[in-house]
Amino acid sequence: MPQATAAPPEPAPSPAAPRPVRGPARRGGSEFSPLLRTVREQGLLERRTGWYALGIAANLAGLAAVGAALAVFGGSAWSLLLAVPLAVLSARTAFVAHDAGHAQITARRRTDHLLQLLHANLLLGMSQEWWNDKHNRHHAHPNHVDKDPDVAPDVLVFDRQQAAGRTGPRAWLTRHQAWLFFPLTTLEGIALKVYGFQALFSADGPRRTRGERAVEGGLLLAHVAGYTALLLATMPPGRALLFALLHQMLLGLHLGLAFAPNHKGMAVPGDDERWGHLRRQVLTSRNIRGSALTDWLLGGLNYQIEHHLFPSMPRPHLRLAQPLVRAHCRSLGIPYAETGAFDSYRQALGHLHAVGEPLREA
Repeated sequence: MPQATAAPPEPAPSPAAPRPVRGPARRGGSEFSPLLRTVREQGLLERRTGWYALGIAANLAGLAAVGAALAVFGGSAWSLLLAVPLAVLSARTAFVAHDAGHAQITARRRTDHLLQLLHANLLLGMSQEWWNDKHNRHHAHPNHVDKDPDVAPDVLVFDRQQAAGRTGPRAWLTRHQAWLFFPLTTLEGIALKVYGFQALFSADGPRRTRGERAVEGGLLLAHVAGYTALLLATMPPGRALLFALLHQMLLGLHLGLAFAPNHKGMAVPGDDERWGHLRRQVLTSRNIRGSALTDWLLGGLNYQIEHHLFPSMPRPHLRLAQPLVRAHCRSLGIPYAETGAFDSYRQALGHLHAVGEPLREA
């Protein structure tokens, strides 16, 4: 693999941005600079606040409509079907929280901070600071087995070295993880809440002032209280529990479909790699080809390469930046991974299957 000198990340967002999730902060080199200059000149790093305002308003209206429908139809078992649109709208909420964490929405720190608190903590029950801390490290070291928390060994493992030595139930999970991946993603909606609460009260979590902890904790508790009150006020307890399980499982599956194909099976950089920003982000990421519906369902994360190169680029500009990035990579001879949705899942699951092969052979 040709080596590149260290290249700078995209320009830092405005100083008013709220602790943005961004890529690595190395400077120097030239592979990324011409692309950055072109993207800047075309205005693709400028905010699209109006676009986001319309999307947020529509999503909040949808959530309110589902709440009203629960009040009307909660006495019927058919109300369980409302878990489907609520899961889809909850995923939109997660995508807005993600974009606000990247400072994509506005250039005002307080505004983006409040938007992320509203969508992550209050509406989803997910800790803003826990997510930002984890996601910053992912963007800085994508697919690095020791530095990227998204590929750290847990229930699933993403590297054969991580699989070595696993015994008992964990070994069984690793042997069959390709088949278990999507069933396990149904737990992701609940896991996001659990991890957030754990980080809030953990000494190892992100550093916060007492005031920040109080705000975050208060909003997380308000989410749990409001969600519980809504379901218990509109349907019997047993059906409320079933509805909550369906909603959270469908939300986890939806988020899993958005995140699963982005990096699994792509290049894994080692400590001795000297890739610059361009190669680090392009070689470890995979795009999903599709239509405007694909963009909507996957929250723009189907443009994973562009998103990693320009984390603060507004979501509607990712599609516009794609031809520029693809052409620039072609001129440098850098592979640009893009495939259809089903093939992306096939590749990701194939990688998970290959990681578990040594344990199956043993």
